[in-house]
Amino acid sequence: MARDPERIFKVHDDRCFGCAACVALCPVDALRLDNLLAIVDEPICTHCSLCIPACPVHALSLIPVATQ
Repeated sequence: MARDPERIFKVHDDRCFGCAACVALCPVDALRLDNLLAIVDEPICTHCSLCIPACPVHALSLIPVATQ
């Protein structure tokens, strides 16, 4: 999937509990854990969305840039 310049990858930190399911799936190592919170390196993220359905608490999404 090509990176969508109109969207950014968002970790909803009010939901994330640090299970690392997303970190394990990221093919470009754009996700890491910091104090039990997933952190995305947005410039590296390819917006492949592999991690989004794997999150058990729905803490990951691609959102329009304007709604940051």
